[in-house]
Amino acid sequence: MLGALLAPARRLEELARPAEPEMLAALRRRWEELPGHVKQPAQLLGRRSVGCEGTHGVFPRCNLACTPCYHSREANQVRVDGAHTLVEVDRQLAYLRARRGPRAFAQLIGGEVTLLSPEDHAATLQVMRAHGREPMSMSHGDFDWDYLRRLALGPDGRPRVARLSFAGHFDSLMLGRRDLPRPASERELNPYRRRFCELFQRLQREHGVRHYLAHTMTVTPRNLEQIAQVIRDCRHMGFRMFSFQPAAFVGDERRWREDYRTLTADLVWAQIERGAGTRLPWQAIQVGDTRCNRTAWGLQVGDRWVPVLDDQVPADLAARDGFFAHFAGVDFGAPRALLAARLVRLAARHPHVVPLGLRWAGRLVRRAGVGRLVRHGARPLTFVMHSFMDAADVRPAWALLQRGQPSDDPRIRATQERLAACSYVMAHPQTGELVPACAQHAVLDPGENAALRQLLPLRPTSGPGPAGSGRRPPQPR
Repeated sequence: MLGALLAPARRLEELARPAEPEMLAALRRRWEELPGHVKQPAQLLGRRSVGCEGTHGVFPRCNLACTPCYHSREANQVRVDGAHTLVEVDRQLAYLRARRGPRAFAQLIGGEVTLLSPEDHAATLQVMRAHGREPMSMSHGDFDWDYLRRLALGPDGRPRVARLSFAGHFDSLMLGRRDLPRPASERELNPYRRRFCELFQRLQREHGVRHYLAHTMTVTPRNLEQIAQVIRDCRHMGFRMFSFQPAAFVGDERRWREDYRTLTADLVWAQIERGAGTRLPWQAIQVGDTRCNRTAWGLQVGDRWVPVLDDQVPADLAARDGFFAHFAGVDFGAPRALLAARLVRLAARHPHVVPLGLRWAGRLVRRAGVGRLVRHGARPLTFVMHSFMDAADVRPAWALLQRGQPSDDPRIRATQERLAACSYVMAHPQTGELVPACAQHAVLDPGENAALRQLLPLRPTSGPGPAGSGRRPPQPR
């Protein structure tokens, strides 16, 4: 009897814990898995995040042609099938949930996600959320209002979700976009970038569905010097993130048009800084290996970008260390009342975090300027660069890693180090593996897509095949 009476109190106490024990255990495992060279004070993985996740082998087909494209040549010979997507995503995300804990960010990625019917797309996002993931749909952005409305709203006209996260990929290397099949410059794409943001702004205005929008862009020598203008033109459109990916020799070799090796991380980052109009302090927080990722978190205040953490300010780095030490596993997406209770409990346990946080907030306000904040407000804006690796390096590096053997070749050894520290993985429940994205695309995608071509041919030769979206996918443009 007493136990039954105390059960609600115990449950309330568990809910008010700053962090779930399962999440803390997942973070500890992630830290232990990291190679020694990235276990630095700035490392985010294993401290606040287990890393990002992505789907694979679900819908590799796309109706645009990118130069380059990370998918193998068989990708566009695979039928987009809603039932297959739902089953595969559920299987992969269940494994990720079991291996990596109760919460993570996950990308619904393959070819073009909007070749799924809106209903199948929505059902897949629901599956991902059911496994504790915050999903982001990766798209070229070439869809219309009717698709977005049907994705966000159920048959009764009510929102299916409170928020949608989308990454729109826009660059002049993409061929086949409606009304602009062969853009000659990045600036020509600005109306399409603006239209993409306006669709989601309309959705929020008319139906209350909030959004998080990222802008992604492949970088080659051809459009390198246009990066800065893209940022200047588009940073007020509504994107919360600008992510740039220097091209690598991976995927369909027929679409390799330039010498991508002339690009360096410093060259690309310098152009991003030109667009932001300031130094971007990417060394304040490290995500995996610095040869792979650079990230700068900040606020856009009018025309000025202000860093949340400055890697040249020791007090900011002390605030970062305190945050990592005491806020590991805290779910800032929890309901507000519950989050408030958890933060109060955390502050009571570690009272020094309060003045530490207040001093950090004061520095941030002074950086932004009180007058500017009053006039313009502040909007979160993150700059990211992901540097992928050539398939010719990844294939031998991955093969040796599978055997537990370090390479004697310095270039392959460096590739092994980066793969071991990868922040973005894909699940293979059938083999019990979590595969880095570069290994997935360089090593496993060609075989997967060839098998999918047999499983999901564009024109089934016998029988109805798996139940899909009920429509024929658009032909590649």
